[in-house]
Amino acid sequence: MKVIVDEDKCCGAGQCVLIAPEVFDQRDDDGIVVVLQAEPGADQHDAVREAAAVCPGAAIGLG
Repeated sequence: MKVIVDEDKCCGAGQCVLIAPEVFDQRDDDGIVVVLQAEPGADQHDAVREAAAVCPGAAIGLG
């Protein structure tokens, strides 16, 4: 699994960080998502899928 983020779609809601804090963070200045692990381990896949599904801006893609 590869995590792909479209920063232009990110609205800074932070749902991804709440669901998968080992994979996502937010920039301090504007709250835009930061990917900490572009290729998370298998133990993180379910959380990453959930984060992508609940993202209000549909900014998280999975490859």
